Amino acid sequence: MLLVASYYFYMNWKPIYALLILLSSLTTWGCALMMERHQEKKKLWLTACLALNLGILFVYKYLGFAATSLHDALDAIGIGIYVPDFTLLLPVGISFYTFQAVGYTIDVYRGDLQAERNVMTYLLFVSFFPQLVAGPIERAKNLLPQFHTVHRFNGYNFIDGLKLMVWGYFMKLCIAESVAPYVNAVYNNIDMHTGKSIWLATLFFTFQIFCDFGGYSLIAIGTARCVGFNLMQNFRQPYLAHDIKDFWRRWHISLSSWFTDYVYIPLGGNRCSTAKHHRNLFLTFLVSGLWHGANWTFVWWGIYHGFLQVCLSLKRKFLPLKLHFGKIGTIVSMVVTFIAVMIGWVLFRANSIADAKTALIKMAHPGGMLYNGEGKPAILLPLVLIVLLVIREIRNERQHKFRLTSHDNLYISAISTALLVIVILMCAHFESGQFIYFQF
Repeated sequence: MLLVASYYFYMNWKPIYALLILLSSLTTWGCALMMERHQEKKKLWLTACLALNLGILFVYKYLGFAATSLHDALDAIGIGIYVPDFTLLLPVGISFYTFQAVGYTIDVYRGDLQAERNVMTYLLFVSFFPQLVAGPIERAKNLLPQFHTVHRFNGYNFIDGLKLMVWGYFMKLCIAESVAPYVNAVYNNIDMHTGKSIWLATLFFTFQIFCDFGGYSLIAIGTARCVGFNLMQNFRQPYLAHDIKDFWRRWHISLSSWFTDYVYIPLGGNRCSTAKHHRNLFLTFLVSGLWHGANWTFVWWGIYHGFLQVCLSLKRKFLPLKLHFGKIGTIVSMVVTFIAVMIGWVLFRANSIADAKTALIKMAHPGGMLYNGEGKPAILLPLVLIVLLVIREIRNERQHKFRLTSHDNLYISAISTALLVIVILMCAHFESGQFIYFQF
């Protein structure tokens, strides 16, 4: 039933693209079995599996970008040739389910996991509807065994799942969608706006992308929990990170851990010379940036974070002593990290490298009038909601749970959840568009 429901869910968007999920699932399932049966040829089977699945991802996501970049490069040196437009409609969630299936295959190759014999169970693992289109990118060790367990209705799980979903909808509908018009107005007309407006739009986008993707993750995790499944945590108060390395332990945890296990460590990780360690960091974040989208803005965003990681590594190598300044030092570190991440979001959100350059130059000289958007309420209400979110994040950081809805006292928990539902009904933008990460 879950398998049929998952495919039906995906086919409501574009039915023909369900064949891509089926192809990816069958090839990774079959190659994993062949690797177990033919140990002497398992490297060949893995190579063929990776080539096929990553090749499909390349064709649909990067072929048009590669062709355009080649044309621009040749045109820059005076070689004008016709390059066909290879841009295709990007299948929703292709990066997520491809990485999930590829991760399973690599785990079997390494001997960390036994190949799944039941093809229906494996098909469900790749297509499980709550996290199919935007993660979390689940590991086979966590999710596959849950499909072999009988799940009966559990009222506590159902209530906890609904609470997570309520918070997810609050983040998406109330915060992400309330700041989206201002962000779009500024970043789609970057030349017309001042440094002050760009700073505010960047601050809004910093919370927009967190609430959009973090909200989806909570909805996905909550939906799965309602039917008895536990998905991995995808965000853990990322904007309260103490440094840029800590940020990536908290932001999009499923993807960060995927790149750590399947890219960074195979390259050598930190068990090598300093130069190679820094190379591994840089390459990992370069690939991470490219994973997010076929655009040079994402590539430079990855380069920027790779550069920050290398700088932090050099700092720890040459300044190994930690100076303790108490709570003030911790707050300063969090603020500096937050600003560094926020500047990086300029590259992520800008429509082009030229727009990103213009935005950063104007932000370096903030002046002029502040763009009011549709009036002061369009700015003040999102700020109030953001403050509410920050308070919740701080409480979660201190107590490691969703305190505003998961209180030990049943009555307080029920009242706080009901109040949050009222806030959603009053402030939500129900005509909102799709989730940002659907495009990746």
